[in-house]
Amino acid sequence: MEKNVLNTDLTGKVAVVTGASGTLCSIFAKALARAGAKVALLGRNMDKLKELADEIEAEGGTAKGYTCNVMNKANCLQVAEDVLADFGPCDILVNGAGGNNARANTDKEYFEMADLESDTVTFFDLDESGVEMVFNLNFIGTLLPTQAFARQMVGREGCNILNISSMNAYLPLTKIPAYSGSKAAVTNFTQWLAVHFSKVGIRVNVIQRGRHPHRPHQKDPCRHPHGTLWRQRKRPCGRAAVPVEQ
Repeated sequence: MEKNVLNTDLTGKVAVVTGASGTLCSIFAKALARAGAKVALLGRNMDKLKELADEIEAEGGTAKGYTCNVMNKANCLQVAEDVLADFGPCDILVNGAGGNNARANTDKEYFEMADLESDTVTFFDLDESGVEMVFNLNFIGTLLPTQAFARQMVGREGCNILNISSMNAYLPLTKIPAYSGSKAAVTNFTQWLAVHFSKVGIRVNVIQRGRHPHRPHQKDPCRHPHGTLWRQRKRPCGRAAVPVEQ
């Protein structure tokens, strides 16, 4: 098994990771398993979840995949019961499911009057269903798993909820207003939830992640059409992070 980068012993703990088949959350899941936790892998693609579980178990860890739509409360509640039956009550919840939708993006960074007479997708053309989908995935997709799994945490000391937000919550990239706004909602919700659960043993935190390549072959996301090179210049290391660094 590779090094335990968390530098802590989570033996006997149950960790639940939503969006577990994604680039970042698969790394989080492996790190939790290497620290000794039993990891429930939640996502929509069972083939990828099974592959990840096999990789974790090949290292000597314990993991199992569960098909879960984080935008469906009944599904989240059922999966919470399944995880409870398989592993025991949840100690750590990582809300990592999220994403964007092209229908919620503008074509250009800046609006110009000529855009009204062109085929350019402007702010005025944003698709309502696309925007709703992004807010549902990022915010509701954090709220509902928390409702389902925090029920197993209340009154038990040492439980943790970790929400995955974005630096877009504070400094939004151009073209992606729905994604930035929904991640701002996740950050604000985390602050509210930290106070709300502060008397019942649950600690709530957020990771404001930066941009990173989603796959090894992708280029520096600072050069992505939704970003600008000045962001790269503002980073002391002069580049974006790679997933394993986050």
